[in-house]
Amino acid sequence: MTAPSWRVLVTRPRAQARPWLEALRAHGLDAVPLPLIEIAPAPDPAALAEAHRTLHTRRLVMFVSASAVQAWFAAAPEDARWPSTARAAATGPGTVAALLAAGVPADSIDAPADDAPRFDSEALWSRLAAREWAGAGVLVVRGEGGRDWLAERLAARGATVQSVAAYRRAAPLLDASERARLRAALDAPADHLWLFGSSEAIGHLDAVVRTESRAGPPPWGASQAVATHPRIAESARRMGFGRVHEARATLSDVVACIQSIRS
Repeated sequence: MTAPSWRVLVTRPRAQARPWLEALRAHGLDAVPLPLIEIAPAPDPAALAEAHRTLHTRRLVMFVSASAVQAWFAAAPEDARWPSTARAAATGPGTVAALLAAGVPADSIDAPADDAPRFDSEALWSRLAAREWAGAGVLVVRGEGGRDWLAERLAARGATVQSVAAYRRAAPLLDASERARLRAALDAPADHLWLFGSSEAIGHLDAVVRTESRAGPPPWGASQAVATHPRIAESARRMGFGRVHEARATLSDVVACIQSIRS
């Protein structure tokens, strides 16, 4: 029997999709972008500028995503340097890679272990929990809104925690080629595999599909997806996806997952 040849729909924001597309294509997969999250400017640029001015007072700066890293450093003063007194924290390898690309020294970064079963705030906390946090200044750099689980843990240990929105997440504005890919996935669900790195992307997909003029309900029961976290997988199942596979949020794990279900 011939292994199925799906078109893999990479739903990450445009700025983050390229390395995923290149890696998937390098392994012989037909990967195309279908961004389901739009990254928009910070809602309060003055608050972001103030966070940069007080960076030297922080013991820890947690970045919730690669988008947070990119937006933070895009707003940094031209002569800004990462202070030796501050550590940067990341929940996963994509965010670590973004920090390294921005010039943060590797020995200043805290992140889950490479062999962690998943990459999230809980895994990061397992690396931070043993430290003394009383009186420490902590900044959480994130999008507008977001999950406060780790901030609550740090505050409970006596840290002074503040958050700043470095960007906003918005529903996507698909161009003509992206809309054509979406229609193809709806018309031939068995020929496509959705790759989700965010529950918010799944919510945006539902909203975008509602704007498409087509007969009948979306074919989610005949569709399948790969999700990079159990919470994301659960969102896909609630939406009605017939088959949802889980993989850690690394390129190698996602490739291995797709290859395993192909065979």
